[in-house]
Amino acid sequence: MAYYKKARLKDAALSRLLSWILVTLLAVLLLVFSLRTWPEVGLNGFDNDWNGSYNSSELEKLGLPKQNELSIRLEMQNRLPPRNVDLYPNLAKDHIIIVLYVHNRPQYLQVVVQMLSQLAGINETLLIVSHDGYFEEMNEIVEGIKFCQVKQIFAPYSPHIFSNSFPGVSSNDCKGMEDAAKKRCIGNPDQYGNHRSPKIVSLKHHWWWMMNTVWDGLKETRQHSGHILFIEEDHFIFPNAYRNLQILVSLKSEKCPDCYAANLAPFDVNSRGEGWDSLIAERMGNVGYSFNRTIWRKIHKKAKEFCFFDDYNWDITMWATVYPSFGSPVFTLRGPRTSAVHFGKCGLHQGQGQGGACIDNGLVNIRVEDMDKVPNIKSHWEVHVYEHQPGYKAGFKGWGGWGDNRDHQLCFNFAQMYINRFPSP
Repeated sequence: MAYYKKARLKDAALSRLLSWILVTLLAVLLLVFSLRTWPEVGLNGFDNDWNGSYNSSELEKLGLPKQNELSIRLEMQNRLPPRNVDLYPNLAKDHIIIVLYVHNRPQYLQVVVQMLSQLAGINETLLIVSHDGYFEEMNEIVEGIKFCQVKQIFAPYSPHIFSNSFPGVSSNDCKGMEDAAKKRCIGNPDQYGNHRSPKIVSLKHHWWWMMNTVWDGLKETRQHSGHILFIEEDHFIFPNAYRNLQILVSLKSEKCPDCYAANLAPFDVNSRGEGWDSLIAERMGNVGYSFNRTIWRKIHKKAKEFCFFDDYNWDITMWATVYPSFGSPVFTLRGPRTSAVHFGKCGLHQGQGQGGACIDNGLVNIRVEDMDKVPNIKSHWEVHVYEHQPGYKAGFKGWGGWGDNRDHQLCFNFAQMYINRFPSP
């Protein structure tokens, strides 16, 4: 009996020792994992349903720049599933995905998020927020969204996350109007003699990367055949905008079969609409615009026209070279009263750290009337067509800022990212 008791005591002691060793090992593993994880980027909980494993060398074979650690981690972050699926498990059958693209203007983003929370129908769809660079305050605002499914994507080749190499600034880059031969620096000047500015070229890079990724790179959207609405961080969307857009999309094939898109705002961003009892067909605008995959395919086929045109603005590039290459006028359908307003006083990548210079006391002084809270587009209205409108057209040479061959190639490589990895639906 004594021997039996001693054996049991030894077994118990051994069991406690093994338990202690196991707990210690688990603690060490957790510590190592936490030290290797960047908490500010929130990279836990990867999407296990992603097709294929991540391989940066595969992307480098496409001609994309060698990624740094932050770029890789952001690329992996883009694979996470949407948040709030537990709150909104089902998307509406006729939902229109909303893509909001942002840089680093948190005071603007706060306004837009508050506005989106009041949008009728927002809980029926998916909101994708595309970030040009990683900025903690911007990330925190988006992570606080609870009114719909939301997915964040980060441009992994944004110049804002490469501090000492292309697409950011390299130590031997030419600057300003320097002579490359005399200075022995790298770079090609634009048509006006100016070398690239990473802050400027990021505008066009982000838009093109976002378009390719949203339409062809995300499993949440690769099979989406309906319209996708694109808005910027300084677009104020009225409460009726989503419902109005659904009406426009449903009417487009009947009322304006030649229209490429549906818009929430007039082409003239200073206009609030005509107030007529009719629909409007006009030039494609850049505020609250939406189109479907068929139109994206037409745009994607014009990658060379887009990527090699010497203008750092994505919208002017579209107006001056891509749309004219389609061979017929590119019209969009909208209502006679705007459902979206451009409220920015600063450029897309300005306005940060200016003490509220772009928004007065964090508020936008835009009047929202009762008719802006309910759908105000009628299906029986006829269509008024603006045949000739002022603006950028074929023949415009561009404002420059986009002359470096490296930017041309990076842009064109974005168009090739998903061709072989994810065949077109």
